[in-house]
Amino acid sequence: MDITVVIVNYRVKLFLEQTLRSVEEATQGLDAEVIVVDNNSGDDSIDFVRQRFPQVTFIENTDNVGFARANNQAIMRAAGLFTLILNPDTIISRPCIEQCIEWMRGHERCGAIGVRMVDGNGVFLPESKRAFPTPWVSFCKIFGLSALFPRSRWFARYHLRYLDDRQPHRIDILAGAFMLCRTTLLQQVGGFDEDFFMYGEDIDLSYRMVLAGYENWFLPVEIIHYKGESTKKDSMRYVRVFYEAMLIFYRKHYPRMGVVFYPIVKLGVLVRASMAALKRLLKWPKRRAGGAHAAHARWVVLSDDPARVAKAAGISAYATSLPADGAASVLIDDGTHDYDAIIGIIASGSRKGLDFHIWSHRNQLIISPKMQQS
Repeated sequence: MDITVVIVNYRVKLFLEQTLRSVEEATQGLDAEVIVVDNNSGDDSIDFVRQRFPQVTFIENTDNVGFARANNQAIMRAAGLFTLILNPDTIISRPCIEQCIEWMRGHERCGAIGVRMVDGNGVFLPESKRAFPTPWVSFCKIFGLSALFPRSRWFARYHLRYLDDRQPHRIDILAGAFMLCRTTLLQQVGGFDEDFFMYGEDIDLSYRMVLAGYENWFLPVEIIHYKGESTKKDSMRYVRVFYEAMLIFYRKHYPRMGVVFYPIVKLGVLVRASMAALKRLLKWPKRRAGGAHAAHARWVVLSDDPARVAKAAGISAYATSLPADGAASVLIDDGTHDYDAIIGIIASGSRKGLDFHIWSHRNQLIISPKMQQS
């Protein structure tokens, strides 16, 4: 078997369905299996997607066992030569999978690959490529030096912003949203460390694969990652849980630094949590998700049959091409665009004022980066 795709779901059924559609398209011509692990979503996520994807294997947990353990449930039974760890709020393409597998086959010391992730509006996500969070690297991130000097090789190593994100690079850390790994290596190192409930487990796994003698690579092939939908990364809870995960990492890999570094990390948690609280306060009152559609004076509908889509979506006035300037909501019909084309439109059309949405022709609804799901 060529590839196993592993997806852990928690209450994002519409994004999950879209992800599975893209996986189905991306793995055409490959001997592939897809395993979805549901972390007790408590909704109809699995029933919703099972009837649409009878070929997918589903593992239904009765508790939320965390990202690491849920992934391991599937990793340890993966039969593919390669295993793709994938978030349920992503869109991938066939060229993406083909290029990653081709790179892996041509670089025998390559243990895992990450890609150029952009969010739902085409903005590059800097966590696509990262360095090991050594005490110095983490200090620079926690206290804002990396933000002050974003192109510095000395201060900005965490996100490696000085590396061209349009070129392949050997890097340290891959994002858990997309990690294509050699299955034998992944199983050899034991998958994710289950001491990490959420966040930090991808850093630890990347580190252990390098310790095993392999290389991690970043390739400039694009995917969509609706960052913030599976997990809300602007919350104080995120700040606390993330830095607690970092403490687990340091206790494990830098035990001698504990006396000096643990207090620094805990101070960083307090500082960043305070900043997150202030940021949320300044944004109040926040526009409810879904209300964004009405905020723009104009819509753009990209479809072979824009009139049909506009009528179904309740849009009365619209254009059929991207504007050169100004604000607009762009609705892309997934019934007439494959996912490679959708990724290309969003990634290449990114600019301030444009909001991208996808018309799910199967469900007859708009999938938006900030939509709420239940």
